[in-house]
Amino acid sequence: MNFFATRMLRGIAAVAAIWLSVTAATAQTATSRIVRAANTFLLTLSEKQRQSVLFAFNDEQQRARWSNFPTGFVPRGGISLKEMNPTQRSAAMALVSSALSSRGFEKVQQIMEGDEVLKKTDSGGPFGNNGNRPPGDNGDHRPLPGNGGNRPPTGDGQMFGKDLYYISILGTPSEKNPWMLQFGGHHLALNITIAGARGVLTPTLTGAQPALYTIGGKTVRPLGQESDKGYALLHALDDKQRKQAILSYQLADLVLGPGQDGKTIVPEGLKASEMTEHQRAMLLDVIAEWAGIIHESAAAARMAELRADINETWFAWSGPTTVTPGKNITAYYRIQGPHLVVEYAPQTLGGDPGQHVHTMYRDPTNDYGRGLVKQ
Repeated sequence: MNFFATRMLRGIAAVAAIWLSVTAATAQTATSRIVRAANTFLLTLSEKQRQSVLFAFNDEQQRARWSNFPTGFVPRGGISLKEMNPTQRSAAMALVSSALSSRGFEKVQQIMEGDEVLKKTDSGGPFGNNGNRPPGDNGDHRPLPGNGGNRPPTGDGQMFGKDLYYISILGTPSEKNPWMLQFGGHHLALNITIAGARGVLTPTLTGAQPALYTIGGKTVRPLGQESDKGYALLHALDDKQRKQAILSYQLADLVLGPGQDGKTIVPEGLKASEMTEHQRAMLLDVIAEWAGIIHESAAAARMAELRADINETWFAWSGPTTVTPGKNITAYYRIQGPHLVVEYAPQTLGGDPGQHVHTMYRDPTNDYGRGLVKQ
């Protein structure tokens, strides 16, 4: 090897080393920021509140205590925003924000605001608000005895609203040892595992009802990009590819939603290795709507992993292949790879499937950071 080639290779290696060290430093800075926010939040709480918020890192019962249902039907651990004073609520949301990207935090806020809209428009009868009542609800915001008689933990019968979101911490916030932040309520479940410079967002559920609303004269679609990008990908396929992608049967809900930890499904639809480079780029862009919810350094590492898997990733569609411009799709779709399951599932409860959406984001090899903790 000549002198100039040797110098060039050394230069490339040096640049790579600098890039890796900067990436690691950025990730560690993000972890430090999250830990500071967690400790700041904990300091605002009373001793009794801290006991309600803190769980052991290996508490499997609390780890799985999340759902798409309102908290009155599936009680969450931790404490709700409703139980906090303004200082505590501000610190709690600052902690959630510190663990997410700016777009991810905006999505969370829009989901919560949608639940506030649902609270204000819910008429209270058994078929009020176009039937927007979870199974077993008797119309006065109280679950029937057949659902275990679970009253909302706040005790006042409230079913919807942006103050009924709960926060909990599993383990001790640390820059080195693994711990977990949970935040969620109706149509939201964030399970964020922090282990040193690494961050894991799976499993996470994002949903919306209404999935399109107007506030302050602005139209809001919390999961609009997930709808639009999935639809654009389907229609970027040629006829042969589209026939492979579209399933021969209908799916009405999440297959790997709440309560389905550890379960697996066989990939279906169109394999990304059969797509063009442009179509694969579109597929990655759809995936980024979920992978990009977590803070930027963790999202970058996650997207690098998923990009490496892209040829082993599948795209499947079930349902209508048309949509009214500006509205949400009413079809189900799934993206599945070696380290990924994404589901988008419109719901018929409420009348318009485009106005009630559930989505799921999993890593079958690393939900709750299990794979990360083993390393």
